[in-house]
Amino acid sequence: MKEKVQEALNKVRPFLQRDGGDVELIDVNPEGVVQVRLKGACGGCPAAAMTLKNGIEQVLKQEVPEVKSVVAV
Repeated sequence: MKEKVQEALNKVRPFLQRDGGDVELIDVNPEGVVQVRLKGACGGCPAAAMTLKNGIEQVLKQEVPEVKSVVAV
């Protein structure tokens, strides 16, 4: 499942990079919780939580149905 999540993150990455940010996959646990690290401009952005839930998590759940949630570490 980790490979599928990485592929889905690669689809989101250009949108983050356009604003000077990026996302790094840390881990995917067996329960479907994906741990990511927001980098660059996304790391300190006030809208990072919204980006994480409404952007990254939404795409990952569509692309990889086993994903239950996405958390920043």
